[in-house]
Amino acid sequence: MTFASAGWKARSPSRNATWTAKGACFGLALLICSAPARADWIWVEGEKPAKSTMHRHPYWYDQVKRGELSGGDLISNFDDRPGEASYRFGSRSAGPYELWARANPVQAKLFYRLNEGAWTAIDLAGAREPTNIAADGKPDLRFVAWLRVGEVTLKKGTNVVAFRMEGPNHNHGFLDCFVLINEPFAPRGALKPDALARARLQDDEADKGWFAFDPKPDPFSAKSGIDLRFLNEKTAGDGGFIGVKGSQFVHTRTGEPVRFWGVNGPSSSKPEDLRGEARMLAKHGVNLARIHHGYFDEKGDVDIAAVRRSMAVVQALKAEGIYSYFSIYFPLWLKPGPDTPWLKGYDGRQTPFAALFFNTDFQKRYQEWWKALLLTPSPATGQRLVDDPAVAGLEIINEDSYLFWTFSAEMIPDPELRILETQFGDWLTKKHGSIDRALKTWGGRPLDGDRPGEGRVAFRPLWNMFNEKTRRDQDAARFLVEGQRAFYSETYRFLRGLGFQGVITASNWITASPEILGPLEKYSYTVTDFIDRHGYFSCHSQGEASEWSVRDGHTYADRSALRFDPEAPGKSRAFVHPAMDPSYDGKPSMISETTWNRPNRYRSEAPLFYAAYGALQDSDAIVHFALDSAAWSVKPGYFMQPWTLMSPAMMGQFPAAALIYRKGLVAPGDLLVDLNLKIGDLYELKGTPMPQDAALDELRMKDAPQGTTLKPGNVIDPLVHFAGRANVSFTEGGGRARIVDLKPLVDRRRKVVLSSTGELRLDYGKGVLAVNAPRAQGASGALREAGTIELKDLSLSSRMELGHIVAASLDDKPLATSRRILLQVMSEEKPTDFHSEPLPDGDRKIRSIGRDPWLVKELDGVVKFSRPDAAKLKATALDPNGDPVKSLGAAREIRLAPSTIYYLITP
Repeated sequence: MTFASAGWKARSPSRNATWTAKGACFGLALLICSAPARADWIWVEGEKPAKSTMHRHPYWYDQVKRGELSGGDLISNFDDRPGEASYRFGSRSAGPYELWARANPVQAKLFYRLNEGAWTAIDLAGAREPTNIAADGKPDLRFVAWLRVGEVTLKKGTNVVAFRMEGPNHNHGFLDCFVLINEPFAPRGALKPDALARARLQDDEADKGWFAFDPKPDPFSAKSGIDLRFLNEKTAGDGGFIGVKGSQFVHTRTGEPVRFWGVNGPSSSKPEDLRGEARMLAKHGVNLARIHHGYFDEKGDVDIAAVRRSMAVVQALKAEGIYSYFSIYFPLWLKPGPDTPWLKGYDGRQTPFAALFFNTDFQKRYQEWWKALLLTPSPATGQRLVDDPAVAGLEIINEDSYLFWTFSAEMIPDPELRILETQFGDWLTKKHGSIDRALKTWGGRPLDGDRPGEGRVAFRPLWNMFNEKTRRDQDAARFLVEGQRAFYSETYRFLRGLGFQGVITASNWITASPEILGPLEKYSYTVTDFIDRHGYFSCHSQGEASEWSVRDGHTYADRSALRFDPEAPGKSRAFVHPAMDPSYDGKPSMISETTWNRPNRYRSEAPLFYAAYGALQDSDAIVHFALDSAAWSVKPGYFMQPWTLMSPAMMGQFPAAALIYRKGLVAPGDLLVDLNLKIGDLYELKGTPMPQDAALDELRMKDAPQGTTLKPGNVIDPLVHFAGRANVSFTEGGGRARIVDLKPLVDRRRKVVLSSTGELRLDYGKGVLAVNAPRAQGASGALREAGTIELKDLSLSSRMELGHIVAASLDDKPLATSRRILLQVMSEEKPTDFHSEPLPDGDRKIRSIGRDPWLVKELDGVVKFSRPDAAKLKATALDPNGDPVKSLGAAREIRLAPSTIYYLITP
């Protein structure tokens, strides 16, 4: 029986072939075990009411992506008056149905009633599949989501459902459609149940060969084979404050060197959740958390509640041997209003890039934030953070620089620009005798912004500075770098004056020109204890807000670092990577934000890549971005973050990776490049032959020096960072560069790079990294193409197109004699229901960002230990928490199970 009225339809198994007898096929498609004898659903379009008092907004609120909507339209209300709409439909029989509505959940109030019953509020908190339908993509009020209204009882024949939109925000609301169904319903966009069933079958087919990664809550059992809590101190700070000795971080009381494997986090706020999260992090090998948070409100006043929260965070981390590291200011966190006395000229929408370097009033306010954080006694312990050795370090400023594109006259209000340009005028007067004499020395035409009578001198755009390199540009560069360096030096003295005894760094940003401005940026950092930087392996994400989100409709490219794939498909290989980590002036180095961005399928390369090459280059801290959840969640919503760390491919591979890096299971490489840069040459904008962040591709490599001689214009082969260590020194007199002949280590014809230690072999033609150290052995990448890989103490083979298999010693002994070995396996990950489609240019377009739980591609392989007692070693399969689940017998030959990530090898 089919009813047709007012845009609704009903389906029954007797009249529609999509619905099979007893609902068997449909039930399977919806992932249910059984179905009612007569499956039935009624779909009603919101834009086709029988009666309506809705009031559409005349312009912006009604500008939506109608292609995202059922039937291509919706009904809406945005007015001083509430809006109501009622819908008449028929039911072939009386009985219970679930009512679902696709409506606006954002700052709205929505009510319904059935057949003249009482008005009932709809719970908007449990919204599913929130979708931004704003025509311009802005994340404002224009969303729709599926809402489970609840169970209702229909009468046979005609029924009436009414919806009411009201609330303080202009009584706004959308209703795209609603459905009444007598089977479980799993919504997906605007698909109706029959189309949804077909789509589920297609998706099930696409997800064959994947397993759900959805671990049970971790009991933190003493039997866990992956628990690395023992690597940390009993309490962070037991070895004293963190300091610097030579090129390493050390515990100042014991003198023991330390490497940090860290995260940006934690994410929890409640004390009990913080304790559990800290325990989880310590278990996975983490010993540092970068707490990246501001301690001021929107007016720039101290937020004492935020200070107290961070005290609780430090205590929770400290109890698990995890150090804290504070980053308290990022210009994007502050938008000064027009009445801000210490940052004049802003309008409440601009961010104060560069202002902290030159505005002394702003610097005083900024110092108040540090005082509040470091000097406020804890309500719980009475201790101040400045006195707590568990606070490892401080970061002066996050991602700001005179030498990045954010430094321009257009981005700095005139009252602030006046301060800086006057400082430049004073500097020029000191150097040249007067501003007029400086202008005459420079030659050429003055800039429109020059005001010598007011003591102000303008700056040319950075592009002109690093390309044209005029005398004016050289003076400007020297002034800016000296000013930036002076700010770091003064702030360093200020923090030491407060009594802080840990380590302090300047900033961590890139520049507009890695070749010319990059070394000047690093030079400005050398007045502090160590050099920090950021780096992300991105995947050509394109779309609205793609710099911080992943959304339906975005495009991206799958990209392998092991092959040096370019970011844009079809380009030449790009030899630049965030793991490249030369040292500067022999100081320790930190990478305080880094990751492989989602949804790149090659993201699972990251942990072992960072661990192996971080250890090879003797990096001192690698801090992964970002721990936005303590649960194994894809963080579903209308968008996902591109950096989510709590995933099987990332945190799931931390145990072996943290062991390799923190314990030095891969040895530091030889010093292959020792580069001396003359400071005067840098100020003359002559640049560096080893630009750290430059995207050097195969075409540029013709300039790479052959042998040990560096000629003017040469660029040092960036593959040196995958063969050993490099150091850059800034000196007054400069000096010859020492370069080891790379021919024995870098074979560009075969596309192979060997480490100087012989422990790492990167075949970037195939995309395979082999680790062959005494205490850690394995392979990462295109394992199927690699075939059988023979290593010192084991061999491995796998049919995985993309896989990572590594054995790491848990007792610090060589694998040949170790009595406790962790065997870790991973493939690739994706969210459930994540779907994308290829585009002609090589990118992919996201059709659905997916939902929980994570899926992992089934694992495969054979690992054979070759040590003499291999037949006597026992292999035990572990669950995702590391607890034993099954004894597999001898470790002489281990056949990897499709869904087992960890194995413990013992006598």
